[in-house]
This record gives sequence, structure tokens and C-alpha cells, in this order.
Amino acid sequence: MKLKQAITGIAALACITGAHAQSAGSIYLTTGWFHLAPQDSSDPLKVLSIGGTPINQSQPGTGAGIDSSDTLGGSIGYFITDHIAAEAELGIPPKFNLLGEGSFSQFGQLGSAKQWSPAVLFKYHFFDAQAKFRPYVGIGATYVWFTDAKITNTAFEQGVLHGPTSVSTDRSWAPVFNLGFNYAITKHWFAGISVSYIPLSVTATLHTPNATPVGGSVESQAKIKLNPIVTYAKIGYVF
Repeated sequence: MKLKQAITGIAALACITGAHAQSAGSIYLTTGWFHLAPQDSSDPLKVLSIGGTPINQSQPGTGAGIDSSDTLGGSIGYFITDHIAAEAELGIPPKFNLLGEGSFSQFGQLGSAKQWSPAVLFKYHFFDAQAKFRPYVGIGATYVWFTDAKITNTAFEQGVLHGPTSVSTDRSWAPVFNLGFNYAITKHWFAGISVSYIPLSVTATLHTPNATPVGGSVESQAKIKLNPIVTYAKIGYVF
């Protein structure tokens, strides 16, 4: 009799845990595909200095943009309450191509860089924890930096920058505004889609140590507003 009661109790506990898989105290993992679509605009290229002498002169009619990119990523989250979850997201750094605009459009692709942007979000989920369909809204922050930034177009490097040029970029924090939904396939597995908007700008500094016409180093600067819309199609598991 006692054994029967124990088995019944364990079974009941398992049912309760399964029914409240997205409730307070639950941990979940997701993986899926990120699509990053910059809503970009840029300032004209600015020459900061020549041979160490400050110039700060913009080049009218010049500009650059960023194409879209895709990457694999994932997240880990924790339900603080039945409705509020904290989540950390990270993807394999996507490669972005820098494209010429304005008078630079004749060169096509100018360069490339890889973006790192881990994010932390707080999400509010609507409906009950047992509901199959749970839309949510979220807000958070991301820390963004770039690696392997380089000029890849020799014609642009020689014709505009006047020599081999290195590229460095700044690092910055940016807010993340998020909305999406999850749909429970089973008590533990779910699928979902989220869309995030990140108001973000990046400043790239171009260093040309031996610019041929001037015979000295040239420092230039390009500022681009990325403002990407990030779509994440995912599948997840709730523990």
C-alpha cells in the first residue's frame, strides 16, 4: 500500500512539473537562426589628420552601408516568475560586408568585419504558464564590438585612401527592444520567433601610414548607424 502511494505521489509530481514547464524556476535553452538586417545610414567620410596635422574635413557625397547577414545562435533563460524571464543570447559572430554608397558606390564592397553582440534581456510573457501560445515583450542591453575589420577593395584602398589601410572600430552598449512568441509543442519542447530592434552606431577609424600623394600618414573616420532589426527563429527545451 505504501509503495502504491509513493508511486502515485511521484507520478502526480511529474505531472505537475510537466504542466508548469514555463513557470517560475524553470530553465530553458534555445538554438536557431539569426537574421540581422541593418537599417543603415552613414555620415560622409571625414579626414581627421594628415601627417599628424588636424584637418577634420568631410568628403561630401561619400558614404557606406552594411548588407544583411545570417548566423547560428542560442540562448539560455530563467523564469523568475510565471511571466517574467531573464535571458542571455549569443550567436556565432556574423560577417558583415561594407558597401560603398554615393561616390563610393562605384567600388561595390569596400571591406568586411565580424560583429560580436551578446545580449541580456528581460521578457514579460502573456497568458498562463500552461498556455501553448505565449507572446512576450522584452527589453535589455547588448555590448557590441567588431573583429577582423579590414578593407578588402584594392581599387578603393589605392584610389581613395592612397595606400594600405588598417581599420579599428569602437565598442559600445546599446538597448534592445524585443517582441515575439513561443509555442509549446510538448510539455518541454517549444518553437518560436522573436524580433529585436537595436539602435546602434559604429565609428571606424582608418589609418593609412604611407598615403602616396601626401607622403605621410592619414587618419580618416567613418560613422555608420546600423540600427539592425534582428529576427530569431528558434526551437527550445524547458527543463
